[in-house]
Amino acid sequence: MRVNIIMPQMGESITEGTIIKWHKKKGEKVHKDEIIYEISTDKVDTEIPSPEEGVLADIKVFEQETVVVGTVVAVIETNGESAAEPEVEIKKEIPSTRQVGGELIDVPMPKMGESIMEGTILKWHKNVGDKVSRDEIILEISTDKVDTEVPSPVDGIMKEILFSVNDIVPVGVAVAKISTTGGTAKEKSVLKAEEAVISPDAGVEKKKDKSTFPLPNISNEDSNIFYSPLVLNIARVEGISMSELETVIGTGTGGRVTKNDILKYVGKRKAGKASSPGANIQSGEQNIAAKSEIVKSSSGQVSEVIPMDNIRQRIMTHMVNSRDTSVHVTAVLEVDMSIVHNFIEKNRDYYLAKEEFKLTYMPFISYAVIKALREFPLMNSSVDGNSILMKRNINLGIAVAVEPNGLIVPNIKNADEKNIRGLAKSIADIGLRARTKKLVMEDIVDGTFSITNYGVFGSLFGTPIINQPEVGILGVGAVTKKPVVVDNNGLESIAIKPMMYLSLSHDHRLVDGMLGGKFLKFVKETLENFDTAIV
Repeated sequence: MRVNIIMPQMGESITEGTIIKWHKKKGEKVHKDEIIYEISTDKVDTEIPSPEEGVLADIKVFEQETVVVGTVVAVIETNGESAAEPEVEIKKEIPSTRQVGGELIDVPMPKMGESIMEGTILKWHKNVGDKVSRDEIILEISTDKVDTEVPSPVDGIMKEILFSVNDIVPVGVAVAKISTTGGTAKEKSVLKAEEAVISPDAGVEKKKDKSTFPLPNISNEDSNIFYSPLVLNIARVEGISMSELETVIGTGTGGRVTKNDILKYVGKRKAGKASSPGANIQSGEQNIAAKSEIVKSSSGQVSEVIPMDNIRQRIMTHMVNSRDTSVHVTAVLEVDMSIVHNFIEKNRDYYLAKEEFKLTYMPFISYAVIKALREFPLMNSSVDGNSILMKRNINLGIAVAVEPNGLIVPNIKNADEKNIRGLAKSIADIGLRARTKKLVMEDIVDGTFSITNYGVFGSLFGTPIINQPEVGILGVGAVTKKPVVVDNNGLESIAIKPMMYLSLSHDHRLVDGMLGGKFLKFVKETLENFDTAIV
């Protein structure tokens, strides 16, 4: 008998779960109550046991995929009768006959978070015809939250690549097809209940009755310019001809028209602001300029047009959003780092040799910030309409510069539970994984307060932008030796000390100057009187 294994409901409000890990592979024997996979939900991570003894005949949902409660995630073939419930038709498989050579497996755009509805393809690691192994990286994607690498769900041959680099693809839409080996091939087009409304038409306003609107049949064959299937489908639904589509200015690599470009054009077109094809020559000239590397203005100024990459566009959007959301106020003060500086100078080599990490100022600053957040918990909160969300966990964000021109803020979960050594190792870990694109969604979400170290580039102080939806961010300047006035029992003298500026940007909607000032002063006093015995 075939027993369906479904995504369990781990709580009344839980509607979906994410497969974290499979403990068994297709074809392996499983025992009753043996753990076969792990899941994660909004409330809990848990291991799921097998309800029957048998063979794992099929795995329908792969690691990192999120599916609704009740979805069949696997099938067990038992040796005897089973009291399994009838299969829940959350997923449908639409077979079509193919040549012998295995199944065609869709590789969908993964869902990297609850609010993530699309991803951008950054790079393909495999070409059509290449052999791929299960868990081998086949492409890289970027979302609003994180850049990540996507592994192959199966062993096989890359049969089709359905989207190009820089194409924006809705979650759940297949980006490639992999042909497995052996057996009679059946092409599997998988539709989940949660993804039924996600199609290449995603983001397009649906017409009430498409049958009453003649839709143009356009394709890449009608133009010398490449357009992604998503862009072509949006154009088709909106009644945009190929000649009109060619007037749309693209912001993608090489001037390629992206989903955002075509939707922006559609919006202007409906508002009567977009020009009809050939209506003015200037639009065509701008289009050519946008797709050229060198442009010249009417005054003779020569410029190079460099389209923003996906990361830069995301950063731009987040920065503008933060500026338009929070009322930014920045306070600055100077800190005497002598105690911490002398400790690092004395013990740097020891920690590098024995603990295998480089001792820097950041774990000490992070420790001081964590103490301040405990003292002033309102700084560890966010604004939700007319309510204040006071966070019980301290998830400390550390801004990381990513070459060639990017920035990401992963956070250390429950940072208040770590000592200086633990913070130092965690900071080094998330920094390395950020620069090597090894971060996962868990590293990016749910931060409560952030630190940005612009001092590493030599800057003395700055006015950092708050990382939404947090209400504060601490900027760390470079530690420089300078002459300062020292008061020793009423006797003033000048000494050379390692000094550092700290700047606190806080959201004046919630954090007033008094609270911000007290918080910043607490951090200063903790650093200037640091008890190095705790290290």
